[in-house]
Amino acid sequence: MNQRKYRDLSTFILAIVSIVLLNFIGKYLYYRIDLTTEKRYTLSEPTRKLLNNLDDVVYFKVYLEGEFPAGFRVLRNRTKEMLDEFRAYSGNNVQYEFIDPNANPDKGQRKKLYRELYNAGLQPTNLEVNSNGGEKQQVIFPGAKISYKENISTVQLLKSRMGTSPEAMLNNSVQDLEYELANAIRKVSKPEKPVVAFLGGHGELDSMETYDITSALSEYYTVVKDTINHRLKSLSRYKCVVIAKPDTAWDDKDKFILDQYLMYGGKILWLIDPVFASMDSLQEQPTTLALPIGLNLDDQLFSYGVRLNTNLIQDLQATPIPVTTGMIGNQPQMKFFPWLYFPLLFPESKHPIVNNLNGIKAEFASTIDTLSTKDVKKTILLQTSKYSRFQNTPARVSLNILGMPPDEAQFNKPNLPVAVLLEGKFESSFTDHIPTAIMQMPEINFHSQSISTAQIVIADGDMIRNGVNRKTGAYTALGYDRYTQRDYGNKNFILNCINYLCDDSGLISARARELKLRLLDRKRVEKEKLKWQIINVAVPIVSVLLLGFGLYYRRKKRFG
Repeated sequence: MNQRKYRDLSTFILAIVSIVLLNFIGKYLYYRIDLTTEKRYTLSEPTRKLLNNLDDVVYFKVYLEGEFPAGFRVLRNRTKEMLDEFRAYSGNNVQYEFIDPNANPDKGQRKKLYRELYNAGLQPTNLEVNSNGGEKQQVIFPGAKISYKENISTVQLLKSRMGTSPEAMLNNSVQDLEYELANAIRKVSKPEKPVVAFLGGHGELDSMETYDITSALSEYYTVVKDTINHRLKSLSRYKCVVIAKPDTAWDDKDKFILDQYLMYGGKILWLIDPVFASMDSLQEQPTTLALPIGLNLDDQLFSYGVRLNTNLIQDLQATPIPVTTGMIGNQPQMKFFPWLYFPLLFPESKHPIVNNLNGIKAEFASTIDTLSTKDVKKTILLQTSKYSRFQNTPARVSLNILGMPPDEAQFNKPNLPVAVLLEGKFESSFTDHIPTAIMQMPEINFHSQSISTAQIVIADGDMIRNGVNRKTGAYTALGYDRYTQRDYGNKNFILNCINYLCDDSGLISARARELKLRLLDRKRVEKEKLKWQIINVAVPIVSVLLLGFGLYYRRKKRFG
């Protein structure tokens, strides 16, 4: 008997020591296993590296608390789970709280908070929620405020996309959670901002026309305006340069400096209009002439692997413009018609730059051809719909086509490329164009091939231009259409382009993650509702009863 007691006591003590030892080891050895198919609970390596390098607390105020439909509860719960993961990997340097902006019973205080959140950059969403008194409207702000030391920023957690069901939008928002939250941390915690330059001197867009994207980029980068002006190595300090809709020819000296900037690893975002066509001309008369623009950049872009065509895209998937169809008294009657020269581009690629983006508005865009270039990878970022075509220039552009129904059979050039990402090692376009003596000059230090780098070419300069009222100096947000009062995805697309070009950490790769949307079959649910209710309610009860009776008779037979 004593021996048995000793053995039991020894087993108990050993168990206690094992538990204490495992807890002690677990304090220093952190490991998790993700058993999901898409690895939805596994953070990417760049995100983990970012979190490990935090030296102070990042605090999130998440405005996703309250009475929500099921989909928003999923977004709230997934946000909490993601922040818990962040906190674990950051050594508790990520903290958060969830706030209900509708909790305050004072209506005036609620409106004050709404204004503060809206002015901070969070977009509200109206919901219909069920309450004891029936359905009611509720305003929510599906986003968060982030603070780190003295830096404060915001992040929008709900991503909208035209033509997408609410369930798919919520799923897309869940997919992007890691990137959006990690990118917000990077935005507030980065000690030094890289410098991005908008180049001028060749008729590029002015400061007012790029004001909105410049303001958005300023949260991540130091944004400057600069001109090359024949200055050798004038671009060397810039992480990325943006060439936004030049309208005059580049000379060989400026082209050479830009070429060598790329050879040394510089990044370039090209937004080029190969053809001149303007809505301003159509305001005075219903017809205008679209003509090629001689920018003297064709040979340079050709050597890098792309050719910009001097044509205009027409697409049945287009943004509408208002047209006067008649008068009632002295009031003009307006009607909206799709303007075929303003294609609406819905990204189909899963590349991190365009994954889950809203439709992007283009204006008088042209097509791009990709060429066979050694050591250069080409990725189509934006393309037209399957109902598109192009019109070679010179060409007449007339508003009269708005009154005629288009013939779908003529729109037989599907998926025309408009934006292309080029990555790899580029050949200089000046290798055979300058004398050997100049190439060997030490102050020039000519490179005939680049180190591994990237550039993006977009055949539409207006894609980065925000609207401007020249009389008042007011501007509209990039991607906002004043006719339809819709926000298109232009700003996020340009931000993603520059973030991708400048992102040495690879953080944007988290946007490529895809979570499968597993939705209930509503028709089947309605048809088989009673069956599944019986299975879920009756089967557990019957199982417990059968188990109880089985144990009873087993004991009765054994001890009776």
